[in-house]
Amino acid sequence: MTSAVANRAVGAIVGSAVADAAAQPLHWVYDLQKLKGILAQDPNPEFRSESANPFYRRQTGQQSCYGDQAYVLLESLSECGGLNVDDLKQRTLKFFGPGSEYDTPVNDPYRDRNGEKSVPKTSFLKECRCCEMDCQIDGIAKLAPIVAFYAGQPDMLEKVEQAIRVTQNNDECVAETLAAARFLEHFILTGPDPNVVDVVLNQLSDPSRKQPQDLDKAVIGHIHQVKENLSKRPQELIPAVFARCIPGSAAWSPDSRAL
Repeated sequence: MTSAVANRAVGAIVGSAVADAAAQPLHWVYDLQKLKGILAQDPNPEFRSESANPFYRRQTGQQSCYGDQAYVLLESLSECGGLNVDDLKQRTLKFFGPGSEYDTPVNDPYRDRNGEKSVPKTSFLKECRCCEMDCQIDGIAKLAPIVAFYAGQPDMLEKVEQAIRVTQNNDECVAETLAAARFLEHFILTGPDPNVVDVVLNQLSDPSRKQPQDLDKAVIGHIHQVKENLSKRPQELIPAVFARCIPGSAAWSPDSRAL
């Protein structure tokens, strides 16, 4: 690995952690009116001193639950000199399981709120076996350490899938995460590239691609949808495309938090 590639690999890990901590106080604020009110008072909400997160509370500067998963993965990779699935399972259980900081009412992001059905936190912790129904964003959010470690190596995608299935044994989640891994690896190996979307689309369309998934065609469709909406601002895109994420909308459901 050249020094430039190594610097970009480190940058991916550090940048991911900093961005996660910066956004953590406004994590999971799905009430758009509430969010608009917050941003009206402070249009630069990075590292907001007071958390507005309705699901769990961490001090400003700490990671979200996603960032903490990335930290556990990074620690395991570092201590083991690569991916060790058994070690990752044990570290995940210790960090998020009984007696941990997450084993408290204020920091359990899956606890019942306002009569909503909650997802048992222990579904992916019990015996360190993952939830097959969990297709949330966790896989992509904690991606930086594993891609940075294996970028440029022929088994990178295989290692990513093994790591993700520790907590999310879900084919949809794996297919989307592997696509994201292709994006991140490309940036680490080559630097900025305005054509990266087409590069990844070509990879996913290649019959000889590594780590093929049955859902790759669906992922290709999702990426094309992203291309079609690149010119839209989030304020336009979210109500039009992701209505079920917005509390109070006709399509809203508590499970929309997964998005």
